[in-house]
Amino acid sequence: MAAATTAAGTPVLWRRLLSLLPWGRPGLVALLGRLSDRLSWGRDRRVRRSSWLLLAPLLYPTVPQATAPPCCLYLEGAHRFQWIRNLVPEFGVCSSRIHVLSSPAEFYDLMKEQIKAAKQRVVMASLYLGTGPLEQELVDCIEETLELSQQAGVPPALTVSILLDFTRGSRGSKNSRTMLLPLLRRFPAQVRVSLFHTPNLRGLLRLLIPERFNETIGLQHIKVYLFDNNVILSGANLSDSYFTNRQDRYVFLQDSPEIADFFTELVDAVGDVSLQLQRDDTVRAMEGMVHPYHGDKAAYCEAANKRVMEVINSAKTRQELQHSHTFHGSQADGDHLGQDPEVARDQRPEPDTWIYPLIQMKPFGIQIDEIITETLLTEAERGTKVFLTTGYFNLTQAYMDLVLGTRAEYRILLASPEVNGFFGARGVAGAIPAAYVHIERQFYNEVCSLGQEERIRLHEYCRSGWTFHAKGLWLYLAGSSLPCLTLIGSPNFGYRSVHRDLEAQVAIVTENQALQRQLHQEQERLYLKSSAVSASLFEQPSRYVKLWVKMVTPLIKNFF
Repeated sequence: MAAATTAAGTPVLWRRLLSLLPWGRPGLVALLGRLSDRLSWGRDRRVRRSSWLLLAPLLYPTVPQATAPPCCLYLEGAHRFQWIRNLVPEFGVCSSRIHVLSSPAEFYDLMKEQIKAAKQRVVMASLYLGTGPLEQELVDCIEETLELSQQAGVPPALTVSILLDFTRGSRGSKNSRTMLLPLLRRFPAQVRVSLFHTPNLRGLLRLLIPERFNETIGLQHIKVYLFDNNVILSGANLSDSYFTNRQDRYVFLQDSPEIADFFTELVDAVGDVSLQLQRDDTVRAMEGMVHPYHGDKAAYCEAANKRVMEVINSAKTRQELQHSHTFHGSQADGDHLGQDPEVARDQRPEPDTWIYPLIQMKPFGIQIDEIITETLLTEAERGTKVFLTTGYFNLTQAYMDLVLGTRAEYRILLASPEVNGFFGARGVAGAIPAAYVHIERQFYNEVCSLGQEERIRLHEYCRSGWTFHAKGLWLYLAGSSLPCLTLIGSPNFGYRSVHRDLEAQVAIVTENQALQRQLHQEQERLYLKSSAVSASLFEQPSRYVKLWVKMVTPLIKNFF
């Protein structure tokens, strides 16, 4: 009894101690986290590197080894990017199946439409599910579709798999878990809810860090929504602002069974190493799986690495066997559709677009997205234009070095303080936009000190009543007015995306001008709502950063 009392009183004692510190809880969180980083990732910290050193991670056994050199980048046309398939599966598709969405409302309406039409599977991976009426309407759509599935056959054909983050999805008394419990209780054989818990939040660290701040240690950040063989790839979460006035990016892939299969298997793999929500609102690890924070950390991460890499490697092997002629002939996926492959080849047009899933799960030793993104930036030749956008401008040192030290032209779009998701937040979180301003100004000053103002230009997204969450990259080859490659998905190009969170995006490479125009128009829509950053901007009162924010930012910048 005494031991229980002591354990219960520990958080209270620490809250009192934290309140006495000049920088409060975030400072201690940062200090503990930085000590953890130093122990766990010390060997991964990198100084300014030459482009040759960027290939060193390919030697790690947890990442598929490249078998072709980056010189493939210098082949003609979009084919110059085929080196990516040495690391990840390559899916050749017809560009007519790809549609670029432009607004949150369009994203939300399509989600509901796709849920209602689903017959076989609904798979959703997100940071969290909100608790408002729009989110409830989404849950209701799933419930109605499950009801129809039960009426249509025994056993029902439709399955629903939802993957969320444990800490974010458990925040508050009404949360993502309570929103989904009715589905789980009513359709236990058809619904699975998995809650990923980072293995880095454990022991004393898990006991001491309070709710909300514990999310800084690591999250499930993948955003993918698929319905039968249709897939929506985005950076948007399942929350009302992302359905109304929070600008993001969204790409809809229609009739893409192989891509849908891959992301289904990926979500299943992460779900298998996550905690499973039970009908009584408890959670438990799958039978035979190491517990993410009670079990041995090394054993858990090794098992998770193996499970995820099985998905990547098996898909890569399938694609090599089925589509070894992707860059020379048509796509033969007749077996998946129950057709003769030769018949399918006659019916389907040749692929003019190639999709590469890029996975980043550094807690598990998987760093494919990091390697490919760095190589793309390294090998971008003079005259290439790179449009890069992030809702949270906090580039890793490696990415900053590449932007500052390579030859391509860069246009970087970031959130102005007023459209930052933390603008107006209560407590310490309300200072986060100012911290981003401080980081932005430091980067801008470095650009100016190197005399790179013409080659590297910053833009701030400004839109009254909206927030900004778009992330990704568009690459324009030298002399081209249209992009041939885009990156779209969950990563923000920051320390968290690279080191802490589970991330996924895709590289879309296309030769089709109609799709290239769609991507170009998407880029233009976002940048048209922005203004160029200049030295005078930082002299405005709205860009004033308090001294304590400047002092704390270096400590906490790796946590947001």
